[in-house]
Amino acid sequence: MHMHAKTDSEVTSLAPSSPTRSPRRPVYYVQSPSRDSHDGEKTTTSFHSTPVLSPMGSPPHSNSSVGRHSRESSSSRFSGSLKPGSRKVSPNDVGSGGRQNRKGQKGWKEIDVIEEEGLLEDEESRRGLSRRCYFLIFVLGFFVLFSVFSLILWGASKPQKPKIAMKSITFESFVIQAGSDATGVATDMATLNSTVKLAFRNTASFFGVHVTSSPLDLSYSRITLGSGSIKKFYAKRNAQRSVAISVIGTRVPLYGSGASLSSSTGTTTVPVPLKLNFVVKSRAYVLGKLVKPKFNKKIECSLVFDPKKVNVPISLKNSCTYA
Repeated sequence: MHMHAKTDSEVTSLAPSSPTRSPRRPVYYVQSPSRDSHDGEKTTTSFHSTPVLSPMGSPPHSNSSVGRHSRESSSSRFSGSLKPGSRKVSPNDVGSGGRQNRKGQKGWKEIDVIEEEGLLEDEESRRGLSRRCYFLIFVLGFFVLFSVFSLILWGASKPQKPKIAMKSITFESFVIQAGSDATGVATDMATLNSTVKLAFRNTASFFGVHVTSSPLDLSYSRITLGSGSIKKFYAKRNAQRSVAISVIGTRVPLYGSGASLSSSTGTTTVPVPLKLNFVVKSRAYVLGKLVKPKFNKKIECSLVFDPKKVNVPISLKNSCTYA
């Protein structure tokens, strides 16, 4: 009771002293019992004074301020209960920070655009890389398939070798007479004119061949008496052709080897053993110049010239070897 009376006196003493239109508001003090009681008694209390705003003594405009302060105090109490790291949202942020929020949103939008552009560029670069990889794989696969196809064609063409058959040789003339070589040394000289015939057959069923040869050498005791070559020709697939080659020798020095062949009449009277050797060269263009198999066949023939058989064909059917 004493405490309440004292409070009333304080209130009455403060009320007349403050003018009516003073901007200051009367203050009420409310005492609450202290929780820090050491002796456990209810009567022994300590008081904390808390200013309380009077709704009667304040001017009319103070209501809004009180409401605002109360809202601020409530918001402050509410913010104090939030967890650390949480963001406090106050109504003032809507008015004062709206422009800042717009700026922040603009910044976020700019960052999003930059990130999207970077993602698009990365996606385009990946697409370009994948296209390059596909192109390289396609080119590599094409070359692999083309190489395999070429090997198949090459392997299929190798067994289809041309066939050559020697027919005959004919001597139109064979003369041995005395003479001198280019240095003026006296020796016997041989002059001959002959024709060699052979049959060429292309056994390939899907390509033609171009045919030529190395020089045909007709020799006696390691001395070449005459030579000739096949004129280049083209043999179609599964085609057969007869070929005639002229083998000619003019004033070929015999030196010591011609002593047994010479005669007073200028013609040889004894049989002359001769050898004929050459290489027939065939080339096929199966796939342009990429697949072009070659077929070479070496031919050697042994024959004997009979002076009594001039202009008579000498058979070579059983006198030649093929390699």
